[in-house]
Amino acid sequence: MNIYNLFPRLAGKFENWEPHLARAAAMGFEWVFVNPIQKTGRSGSLYSIADYFIINKDFLNQTAQTSPKEQVQAMVAQAEAHGLSMMIDLVINHCAVDSVLLKEHPDWFLHEGKKIANPFCVEADGTKTIWYDLAQFDHAHSSARAELLEYCIELVLYLVSLGFRGFRCDAAYQLPNSVWAELIRRVRQLHPDTVFIAETLGCSPEQTKNTAAAGFDAIFNSSKWWDFSGDWLLDQYNLTRQVVPSISFPESHDTERLFSESGGNPHLLQQRYLFAALFATGVMIPIGFEYGFRSRLDVVNTRPEQWEAPNVDLTHFIAQINQIKQTYPVFRSEGEIQRIETDNAAILLLHKRDPMSKGEALLAINKDPWNRQYLRVNDLYRHLHTAMPLLDVSPEWPMDYLPTPFEFELAPGMGRILVTQTATAAATPLASSRESAR
Repeated sequence: MNIYNLFPRLAGKFENWEPHLARAAAMGFEWVFVNPIQKTGRSGSLYSIADYFIINKDFLNQTAQTSPKEQVQAMVAQAEAHGLSMMIDLVINHCAVDSVLLKEHPDWFLHEGKKIANPFCVEADGTKTIWYDLAQFDHAHSSARAELLEYCIELVLYLVSLGFRGFRCDAAYQLPNSVWAELIRRVRQLHPDTVFIAETLGCSPEQTKNTAAAGFDAIFNSSKWWDFSGDWLLDQYNLTRQVVPSISFPESHDTERLFSESGGNPHLLQQRYLFAALFATGVMIPIGFEYGFRSRLDVVNTRPEQWEAPNVDLTHFIAQINQIKQTYPVFRSEGEIQRIETDNAAILLLHKRDPMSKGEALLAINKDPWNRQYLRVNDLYRHLHTAMPLLDVSPEWPMDYLPTPFEFELAPGMGRILVTQTATAAATPLASSRESAR
């Protein structure tokens, strides 16, 4: 799944989304993921939902003759006209603290004494962050948890009626597996092709593996934070890859903008997108990554007027990488990945093998986004499992012939992409994802 995150607060009203949808399709994305579009509580955070069945007025044309539901459906129809499927955040671990649900169904919520609990997280440094604008649902122990589950299923079916085919399940690991398993089963009885992706960032690989077993089609991995040197990412990947496919991202709506973090280095953006796209089964970027936007997306304060002038234009590069990903099955799989030692510590050399024997790949990445680095490999073929010729399908200066020994000077952040099979028709992303998950 190649996913473009269209952040509603930056995109504005639904009627203005068409250029963003067209650009996503032109870059080779197949899915558009949108953050919550429902009515918010007093805090204004997209993730503080006050009413799950009312559309946020910030995204509506208030003078239009069409209903809010029809305006969403019209936007979805535009996406589908570009060959895109729509995915939305499913936020059912909490709601707005000022939602009417707290008065109507207080037994749906987790309590701390007489007070309804606010969700929180503990940062790596031990700092506890409490979201006082949120109220925590109690899916595990509520005496009315069956009724709460029915409400959540009703919500998903409502969103499906708007045209959404996929769901990013926010903080999925915070809900019991039994809740997800029943919700997914019930929805797929009516809509078999519905896609569910678990957001499991911040939990352990074992928690991720257990959550994925509830029937999710994919999870998000932590490749964004890998420094290309430690073992932890490959260890995590190997722990979950046979259970469920994963999705990489170079930045997200929850992180700082990579262009700002990099000191305005476009080579780093290209490096990290190439790696993210080819490392795992799926890839996702938020709106503006392709233009090197600097301002972090904010679930409360971001507005369409904050659209930035492009600092770079990576749309063509991203389209090239997405085409490579779709053309060669090894990059649409959660195949085994091994790191190969090189004489230059500034070069990352990975070997990836498709689990269905549909090819192998060698991926060489210059870790240094500021300087050129020299790569020499005595014999590329000794790192392969099959005796097949390697093809250079790199987006920049592909070589017609790969000599032995292989030598190349990689430009700052550059990646070389070598594969063992000729181009094949891309598999349907959903079918490929499901097959891997099973």
